[in-house]
Amino acid sequence: MPKRILSGMRPTNKLHLGNLLGALENWKKLEGSESFFMIADWHAFTTQYESKTHIKETTIEVVLDCLAAGLDPEKCTIFLQSLVPEHAELALLLSMITPLSWLERNPTYKDQLKEEKGGELHTHGFLGYPVLQAADILLYKADGVPVGDDQLPHLELAREIARRFNFLYKKKVFVEAEAILTNTPKIPGLDGRKMSKSYGNTIDLSDLPEEVDKKVMQMVTDPARKRREDKGHPEVCPVYYFHTIFNPQNEKTVAVECREAERGCVECKKEMSSHLVPFMKPIYDRRKQLDLTKAKVKDLLVEGSKKAQTIAKATLAEAKEAVGIGV
Repeated sequence: MPKRILSGMRPTNKLHLGNLLGALENWKKLEGSESFFMIADWHAFTTQYESKTHIKETTIEVVLDCLAAGLDPEKCTIFLQSLVPEHAELALLLSMITPLSWLERNPTYKDQLKEEKGGELHTHGFLGYPVLQAADILLYKADGVPVGDDQLPHLELAREIARRFNFLYKKKVFVEAEAILTNTPKIPGLDGRKMSKSYGNTIDLSDLPEEVDKKVMQMVTDPARKRREDKGHPEVCPVYYFHTIFNPQNEKTVAVECREAERGCVECKKEMSSHLVPFMKPIYDRRKQLDLTKAKVKDLLVEGSKKAQTIAKATLAEAKEAVGIGV
């Protein structure tokens, strides 16, 4: 197990089921290490720079979601990126040595340009966000970063920047973090596409149980099943995918009955919802209690950021000494 873990979450919206299964469940497993979990509000600003107060408000909501999902601030450090100014300063320093071609080859850059709506994203900040991401990791000399396969290129870029810095200045200031590969399920949304706030197809952690049930009943199913007697193809149905996660003891029966048209889509949704709602209700209940303590959430972020800054400040000082900046 790596000694120090660093991961982050952009506070662009409240968290949803995909965030829970893709990130938070893995974060909880890593709490035994020296774990730093960042609310990455500067990263949110790269795509929502016109939002004014939205990011500040959503930051609180994301922390509440994290706590409701079971993240324990007694076992890890939860902090706010913008409260640790060393992130921005190291990102500026690293941008001086990062070749533009490294950023332009970023495989997710064009994908995100297509996915994000409502803003002009051909900006210096958006193109350079992998440099800020590298600074996030390198500041804490994290030796482990939990990532899915799609995020490996970002981590490799951080490793390349670390190598370039250490080579140029003949000092091993930065650690090359290793990937902690996580088996991250790609949770489909209500419309069958990847669950994402930008698509408006999410089941949120803060949804009422009856809202969860209502959303399940709105989910798309196998488009080939236009009538009850049509035989289905569970492998293309988002509802069946949810069965494999939340109703694994009965997924084979569900698949057989779907293929043989022995069950309808409404029946299938009702059974799946009967397992999903009880899974999510404890999260909703905990979050409802936490909604009354937003001032304490702010205090938690301030205290966590102070702890994070102690490490970040020391690393930045090393980096500035290595490049000869300062007096």
